[in-house]
Amino acid sequence: MNLAVLLPLIAFLVTSVTLMFFFRLFNQEHPDVERRLEAIKQPIRRLRGQRTTENRATALKDIVQKTAPALARPLTPTNEKEANRLKQRLMTAGFRGEAAPAVFLATKFTLLVTFLLLAGGVSVFVYGFTTKALTRVLVSAAIGFYVPELVVRVITKRRQENIFLGLPDALDLMVVCVEAGLGLDQALRKVSDEMRKSYRVIAEEFGLSNLQMQMGRSRAEVLQDLGNRTGVDDLRSLASILIQADKFGSSIAQALRVQSDAMRTRRRQIAEEKAQKTAVKLIFPMVLFIFPGVFVVLVGPAAITMITKMFPAMSGG
Repeated sequence: MNLAVLLPLIAFLVTSVTLMFFFRLFNQEHPDVERRLEAIKQPIRRLRGQRTTENRATALKDIVQKTAPALARPLTPTNEKEANRLKQRLMTAGFRGEAAPAVFLATKFTLLVTFLLLAGGVSVFVYGFTTKALTRVLVSAAIGFYVPELVVRVITKRRQENIFLGLPDALDLMVVCVEAGLGLDQALRKVSDEMRKSYRVIAEEFGLSNLQMQMGRSRAEVLQDLGNRTGVDDLRSLASILIQADKFGSSIAQALRVQSDAMRTRRRQIAEEKAQKTAVKLIFPMVLFIFPGVFVVLVGPAAITMITKMFPAMSGG
């Protein structure tokens, strides 16, 4: 073959091999470049996933808020007193949104209809159009109607218990803040920031109270609303003490310290009361489950021996 034809082909092959060699060498010497690029890509992907999830949650929330008033209309309170009572119950459970009553009533109505249809279909299919089927349908509808009430009560009880257990620690921290020279507003904000991980409910309530003070509400109204909003008697008494201390100019730190000691004493008394009730509560499981087994183990061999001696024919002797 002509050498003039092979030279360009050889030059191309040599150049390609050289470039591949240097490319491989570059990748081996700088593996951290790819890791850095991958580390940059991961947060971006995670952020995109979070945004997609947030968008879906926002869309679902909008749908629920739009459909809730129509579904809640059959159960909407007829007077303002009942509406305020429902709103107060939901606020005590931590649902403070404007749409919370409508969503709650819509949930009750939806569960009522769902349980009624499901139980009615199953009961009619199994038992036919009988009184027993009607009773099952009514019981199922009542269960579906009162399930949201039960859930709200459980959530409220847990929130109040969390506030009761963490309030002495929060008061001690407020005493430290007040004695260090901070005002009550700054002390509430500091307690809210410091106790956000340990007692989230108290941190949220104190943070909301601090925000209300910053928005221009008077301290007495904010503290009174704090006690009424949570439904905890200790917070109501604390609000009353702080309002009196602010009104008469007495020491807030001393009032907080006295309230904290009283709450710790009450918490200890409740623990002692529960400990005293434990012995009484253990009687029923012991009588039903433990004593029969112990009785069989202790009396069983003696009973077998007595039967063997008194009735030898039964034992085969």
